[in-house]
Amino acid sequence: MPANMTGTVARPVRDGVGLGLAVGVSGVAFGAAAVSAGLSTWQACALSLFAFTGASQFALVGVIATGGSLLAGSAGAILLGSRNTLYGLRLADVLHPSGPGRLLVALGVIDETTAIALAQPDPPAARKGFAATFAVLYMTWNLSTLAGAVGAGKIGSPQAFGLDVVGPAAFLALIWPRLKAGRTERTVALGGVAVALGLTPLLPVGVPVILAATAAVAGALWESR
Repeated sequence: MPANMTGTVARPVRDGVGLGLAVGVSGVAFGAAAVSAGLSTWQACALSLFAFTGASQFALVGVIATGGSLLAGSAGAILLGSRNTLYGLRLADVLHPSGPGRLLVALGVIDETTAIALAQPDPPAARKGFAATFAVLYMTWNLSTLAGAVGAGKIGSPQAFGLDVVGPAAFLALIWPRLKAGRTERTVALGGVAVALGLTPLLPVGVPVILAATAAVAGALWESR
C-alpha cells in the first residue's frame, strides 16, 4: 500500500482513538455525579450503556440532584439529545448503515463521532473514523462511569479535577481547523456562541445549545446564496 494511502487510512483511526480516550475519561465525573444525585451504580452504568450521550446524561442527573422529577429530567435529556437525530440524517449518506447494524450505528451517533466522520476527505475514511471513535469512546466512557460510580465517595467533587471540561476542550481542538478555514465557519461559530450565551439565563439547561444550531442553518442558507 502506498505511503500516502496508508496515512489516509491511519489518520481517521488515530484521531478517533485519541478523541475517544480524551473524552471517555470524563465518564468518571458522570459516574460520581450520578451516584451523588441518588442513582445506584447499576443505574449510572445503564445510562452510559444505553443512552450514551454525555450531555443528556449530565442533564438528567443534574435535574435529579436539584430535586426535580425523573420525568422532568428525562424530558430535558431527550430534548438535548434530539440534536443527534440531525447528525444521523447527515451521516446516513456517508455511513450507509444496513440491517440490524443500523441500531448500533444509531447508538454511536454523537458529537464526537459526527465531527470525526465529517472531517474526513472521503466516505471510507469517514466510516473508519466513526468506527474508531465510537468503539474507543464507548468502552472508555462506560469503564470510567463504573469507576466514578464505585469511587464516588472517595474522589470528592468531580469538578475539582476539571474532568467536566475535557469533552468541550477536545471537541474545540478537533473543529478549530475548520473554524479557521473560512468566513462562513467563523460566522456560524460566533452566531452559535451568541445564541447560546444570550438564552442560557432564560431557558432550561440544554435548550440554548439546541437553538444555537439555528446559526448553522442561517450560515448554510447564506452560503447557498
